[in-house]
Amino acid sequence: MSENYIKETFPVLEMTCAACAISVESMLKSVTGVKDAGVNFANQSAWVNYDPSIQSPETLQKTVQSIGYDLVIDKENGDEIKEKAQQSHLREVKHRTIWSSLLSLPIVIIGMFFMDLPYGNWIMMALATPVVFYFGKTFFINAWKQARHKKANMDTLVALSTGIAYLFSAFTTLYPDFWHNRGLHAHVYFEAAAVVIAFISLGKLLEEKAKSNTSSSIKKLMGLQPKTVTIVIGNDQFKEIPISEVSVGDILLVKPGEKIPVDGIVVSGFSFIDESMISGEPIPVEKKKGGPLFTGTINQKGSLQFKAEKVGGDTVLAQIIKMVQEAQGSKAPVQKLVDKIAGIFVPVVIGISMLTFIVWMLLGGDNAFTHALLSAVTVLVIACPCALGLATPTAIMVGVGKGAENQILIKDAESLELAHKVTDIILDKTGTITEGKPKVTDVYWDAAENETELKALLLGAEVLSEHPLAEAVTTYLAAENVKSLPISAFESITGKGVAFMYGSTPFLVGNHKLLSENNIPITGPLSVHINRLQQEAKTVIFFARNQKLVGVIAIGDKIKNTSAEAIKTLKGLGINVYMLTGDNKQTAQAIADEVGINHFKAEVMPSEKAEFIKLLQNQGKIVAMVGDGINDSQALAQANVSIAMGKGSDIAMDVAKMTLITSDLNVIPKAITLSRKTVATIKQNLFWAFIYNLIGIPIAAGVLYPVNGFLLDPMIAGAAMALSSVSVVSNSLRLKFSSLK
Repeated sequence: MSENYIKETFPVLEMTCAACAISVESMLKSVTGVKDAGVNFANQSAWVNYDPSIQSPETLQKTVQSIGYDLVIDKENGDEIKEKAQQSHLREVKHRTIWSSLLSLPIVIIGMFFMDLPYGNWIMMALATPVVFYFGKTFFINAWKQARHKKANMDTLVALSTGIAYLFSAFTTLYPDFWHNRGLHAHVYFEAAAVVIAFISLGKLLEEKAKSNTSSSIKKLMGLQPKTVTIVIGNDQFKEIPISEVSVGDILLVKPGEKIPVDGIVVSGFSFIDESMISGEPIPVEKKKGGPLFTGTINQKGSLQFKAEKVGGDTVLAQIIKMVQEAQGSKAPVQKLVDKIAGIFVPVVIGISMLTFIVWMLLGGDNAFTHALLSAVTVLVIACPCALGLATPTAIMVGVGKGAENQILIKDAESLELAHKVTDIILDKTGTITEGKPKVTDVYWDAAENETELKALLLGAEVLSEHPLAEAVTTYLAAENVKSLPISAFESITGKGVAFMYGSTPFLVGNHKLLSENNIPITGPLSVHINRLQQEAKTVIFFARNQKLVGVIAIGDKIKNTSAEAIKTLKGLGINVYMLTGDNKQTAQAIADEVGINHFKAEVMPSEKAEFIKLLQNQGKIVAMVGDGINDSQALAQANVSIAMGKGSDIAMDVAKMTLITSDLNVIPKAITLSRKTVATIKQNLFWAFIYNLIGIPIAAGVLYPVNGFLLDPMIAGAAMALSSVSVVSNSLRLKFSSLK
């Protein structure tokens, strides 16, 4: 057997619950030539590790189609097909919810208040038939799918209870004399059947809405790569070609403001490249001959010619896309507490209903069959999972709303359920702990000099400079209302700084290298400041006049005012705090010391952030990741709980399950408190839903009949079921008024 395995990801259509994902996964694993497979219900995708010499995607698709689902093997339009299918399904569920609710309303009014209305049963049957068998058909179809695989879920209970309640009511409407001849007046339960379909459809609609907003992050990452490139074809002749035609070794031209199309090495030219999407660091990187370039990064000032080294799926950006896809797809589907319980609850209820029927048939005397049938149906009606179905979505709806009020946007229930278990939290440095923009932090002048004149000359020079840090200096000086002086003989010295004249006096502004080459000594009081600034890992700009250092400007990424306080609060909640950054160790150490972080890693690449999270997860930790850049997207996708800073990149916000609308880190402890309160509310809701069933089911089965002759009317069972739903919704609304402090 060949060992030429490949791993591919395919969108899966028609899945409606976690059990569907398990069915698709087991079928894929059973195919010859498939080494392993996994299906993620949350993002509707499957990954398959298979041998293409034995199996083809077409065979995998047919296998999945054989059990009622579909696998999209069209690589070009796969995501588009999946998105259209999801939108279509959302419309269908919306349509079903609206119509089933509208038709159920008159049934409830007649069933509750106008029971003696002439032809009332016939009117209710006419309205209930489309609700149960047209708008509710998916419950019956899904229940049948589950039954074929010897499984049961919420759909099974909905289909059984509504089906039996409807059939019993239809029989009573068509043959009322059957009961009258036995001295009984049997009720109809069309309203129970119809209302259950409407309520559960509403729950499904809420679930589908969350799912339809799935991340478009992959699409946005792919959008970072330009569609066409400019290729150099000799003697400075240029031609625009599609990106797909680029080969390794081609010489390409990239102009100011353009994105780098493929990974490569600079062969000529000089520029600064914004690599924040890869490294997360805000200061653009100088590029000259021999310097590496990465796909999707942005060329800022000059033109560059470079040799393509990695194209297509081999580029750094393509690897980030692939890893984000894999991290999203490898996560287990959200096993909601309700689904776990329903797996046991459904067969138990069916068993109790059948047992009730048998016991009544054996011990019921003259009217054994009548009592047996009524009691069995009443058990199924009272056990109908309205409260159970609403327990999670109502608490989550209120929790998400509460989050929005507190500047926390929550994208799905998974993060809200998991955040209360977080043991370790990882913070990106740039844009998360710090403000993410290079700013002037310190300025020192020689005490003997005219400070006002020097500031005016510095502004005059920096306005003309193309260096990215010049902008930080001009912004700072403009805020101080400095007016520039006219300078002459301005010259940009590549990679070092600028030189200019004011009158007949020469000036230099630049880095340490520029001073060394011009033999300008660093002495006197300014040298003390310089040493301290370099220890704080700030970028130092030197200002010299006539071979003498007259001023020092330091540029750094300022720490947010709230960072230290938020980190202290997180530690107080018993959470381990880590900082991961692409910056150098000296800068990372300085930041970590200032905000009180004990654990940090510096010079970390995007993939290494995700690896570190995986390492913690393998130790059994529940990890939260907080970031703001494209470079964090892979780590955010890998983390159990992902939080994006709202001022960050669209892609970070798309991958993350929570987004903070503020840059204030103090909101993170609030998010964890919100999660704890929401999970507590869900558990309370489930407790009340089950207590109701625990008391209601035995009474419905007739345990009180031998004691006091009481037999629960299915009509009252329907009302009790509605009350249990009201109690669950009311309990969820309490969350709205609780404090997150």
